[in-house]
Amino acid sequence: MFALPGVLALLVFVYLRPQEFSEQARSFPGLYVSFALAVFGLVVDVRLAHRRLAAAPQLTLALAFYGWYVITVALRAPGTLATEAVSLLIAIAMYAVVAHGVETFRAFQTLASTVLTMVLWVAFVGVHQHFQPVQCIQLDQANPEGRGRPDGRDCETVRDCEQNDAEPGASYQCEHVGLAGTTSIGHGRVRYRGILNDPNELALVTSAGVPFAFAFRARSRTLPRTLLVVGTVVLVGLCTLYTQSRGGQIVFLAVLGAYFVRRYGWKGVALAGLTAVPVLLLGGRSGAEADDSTRERIECWYEGMTMWRSSPIFGVGGGQFTAHHYLTAHNSYVLTLAELGSVGFFLWTAVLWTTVKVPVTAVRRYSGVPGAEVALTWAIALLAAWFGVLLGIFFLSFAYKHVLWIYIGLTGAFHGATRRHDPAFEVRFGWRDAGLLIAANVALTVGMFAYTRLRAP
Repeated sequence: MFALPGVLALLVFVYLRPQEFSEQARSFPGLYVSFALAVFGLVVDVRLAHRRLAAAPQLTLALAFYGWYVITVALRAPGTLATEAVSLLIAIAMYAVVAHGVETFRAFQTLASTVLTMVLWVAFVGVHQHFQPVQCIQLDQANPEGRGRPDGRDCETVRDCEQNDAEPGASYQCEHVGLAGTTSIGHGRVRYRGILNDPNELALVTSAGVPFAFAFRARSRTLPRTLLVVGTVVLVGLCTLYTQSRGGQIVFLAVLGAYFVRRYGWKGVALAGLTAVPVLLLGGRSGAEADDSTRERIECWYEGMTMWRSSPIFGVGGGQFTAHHYLTAHNSYVLTLAELGSVGFFLWTAVLWTTVKVPVTAVRRYSGVPGAEVALTWAIALLAAWFGVLLGIFFLSFAYKHVLWIYIGLTGAFHGATRRHDPAFEVRFGWRDAGLLIAANVALTVGMFAYTRLRAP
């Protein structure tokens, strides 16, 4: 109860990045203040017996994964140990407070509604950005996000910016300028800020939030909630379209397909297909640009698998992929395998395996059980979201990103809320899970290694 405000504030600072809206706000450590409030509230909840001290099912695996990450950095790049250890620790800490900060379905639904609200806002910013006129943007070379300052000059191409009243020696882009200081990139690909600065990641994160709108309507079939579903699908669909992300389109369609099939059976395939038609016809990049992107991605995978082969146990060290190749892996599975070796890859996939096992177990346990509708509804929504996430991160270096660990935390929170109502509900990672996961990891590793050797440029 007392932890919830801090957790919600943490989500706002992670998704919306209000601390970046102005120079004055940047000095306020909102992320750390929110985290401190969440931890303080969690301690108060435990002391007042508002919640039990029970670890989420992924906690032990997440801590083991973090420990192995630190070991690989200490072995391969000790000079970056402090930076890398703190960077991943923030993501793990976010998971922990989200997973343990709520213990009732009412609190969980508040958490889910906040995530959905954040998703709708960033999707709206993306759609709004697409329809704004293009301007000359003077790039700030010191900005790691590649952002700059719109100077108010209209343009059609970058050449217009460079020739007419340009600052000597400055670099420019000709892009759309949207709300909250956002700008498009790569000839009109919409994006947000912070962790959603990349159009592909914006498409993934917004698509993963769509099942929450369906879950709220399933809880109460009212006209406002029906409109919420329609508005969410349209807004996120348009945002995904305007990111021009092929992987994002796949995630959007996969999320809808997974939800519709599980909720409505095979009739849902037709419904998902009907929704998919405009996205497939209008979205994505094509031609030489798309071909170059594909070749570049396969090259990154090739280099990643080469790194793993050179050090199959410890990898090249956490956060060190770009020290060995000029681009990141563009694949979370290849990234963790290359940087952390087979052991780290096993621990990371074990966290994901256990996370997905939670809603799968809930769906099996509560399907057709009277009085268990709330658990079943949210289990289906989480399962659809994770189906899209696991597919989407195959094309993105997303393994250590805050949003991924927040979704792991959301599933941990669902587990806690479900156990509050059904103490017999429990998900563990056992020897059978380990055996199945090892087999899956071996198959994926062999498959990726063979594929990259066959398709390498």
